[in-house]
Amino acid sequence: MQTLFNNIKGDRLIWAIAALLAIFSFLPVYSAASNLAYISGNGDTFNYFIKHFVHLFLGFSIMYGVHKIPYRYFRGLSMVMIPVILVLLFITMFQSNPSESLTNAKRWISVPFVGFTFQTSTLASVVLMVYVARYLSKIKDRIVTFNETIIPLWLPVFLVLALILPANFSTAAIMFTMVMALAFLGGYPIKYLGLIVITGVAAFSIFILVAKAFPDAMPNRVDTWMNRIESFTNGEVTEADYQIEKAKIAIASGGIQGVGPGKSIQKNFLPQSSSDFIYAIIVEEYGLIGGLILMLLYLLLLFRIVIVSHKAETLFGKLLVIGVGLPIVFQALINMAVAVELFPVTGQTLPLISSGGTSIWMTCLAIGIILSVSAKRQEIKEQEENLDNPLEILSETI
Repeated sequence: MQTLFNNIKGDRLIWAIAALLAIFSFLPVYSAASNLAYISGNGDTFNYFIKHFVHLFLGFSIMYGVHKIPYRYFRGLSMVMIPVILVLLFITMFQSNPSESLTNAKRWISVPFVGFTFQTSTLASVVLMVYVARYLSKIKDRIVTFNETIIPLWLPVFLVLALILPANFSTAAIMFTMVMALAFLGGYPIKYLGLIVITGVAAFSIFILVAKAFPDAMPNRVDTWMNRIESFTNGEVTEADYQIEKAKIAIASGGIQGVGPGKSIQKNFLPQSSSDFIYAIIVEEYGLIGGLILMLLYLLLLFRIVIVSHKAETLFGKLLVIGVGLPIVFQALINMAVAVELFPVTGQTLPLISSGGTSIWMTCLAIGIILSVSAKRQEIKEQEENLDNPLEILSETI
């Protein structure tokens, strides 16, 4: 165990935050699993506890393995993975017998011979942000034209988003927003960003019109997220409103201190209580205090991400950390905002807290990349300290 801790590199506070979130997640996941156990009919919640443990164990194994990889290798890997991602998204979108979740979302692909499903859009999000960071670092300090960047930068971005949008609007919207933010921070000309935003809005409007005109040609998921947006803006009562109503009841029942661990009532009525709406269950059981502490942990993670980005020795490292780290915190805040009806229901999970394998693994992958950048900075700092220490130089000479 001591050897393992000695091999852990990178920002120790990020490691600590990730570990705290993971350890805490067992309590609300195990509590909320009673609803899933009831629906499945066996009434055994311990299986969900073990399943969540396995997901976290694999996730932290991914984190540990990735943080040992020098982050410069991710430049080339992103170029190799973009075509792979496009193929996987295409298969996911047009598969004849899609693996569907309880929400009938056509977002998962079955992994042969393994027996589990994988949400390709989450992997696509990480790969795309790395790819954009690579390209922006490549054109830094160069005068580029808009036409020059269409094929190498924006074509892959819009292809990925176009394959995700029909089945998962919220993920596509978050990815588009994060790419715009990263491009802005990377120094991409603002006037060109304006053209991209206008193009994106126009393409989305055309997609809506086509979906309305030919509803049978689009996946069932299009109707779901379109109805959620319309009901949120028009105030209509839908199934999503039932979820929001139960979530707000749970939050109101929690009060300041909460009803206590495992004592949530609304977990028995709130769909997706262990994933999409787990924050409402956390506030019900641990109160406003628990909810604020959890939010502060994500904000502290954001602070450390900014610090690691600032200290990175290359522009690619800086953009890479922001590109894969900012979506984690952004997704967490959106999940919390949905629970209090600041956003329409999105289906976004709470990173490292909600149950679910793919979301946990991809969050750990992103954190591992951040730690890889931090570890490189730590290695350079240690080398500089050794050079300043004459006794260390003498010992190496002897």
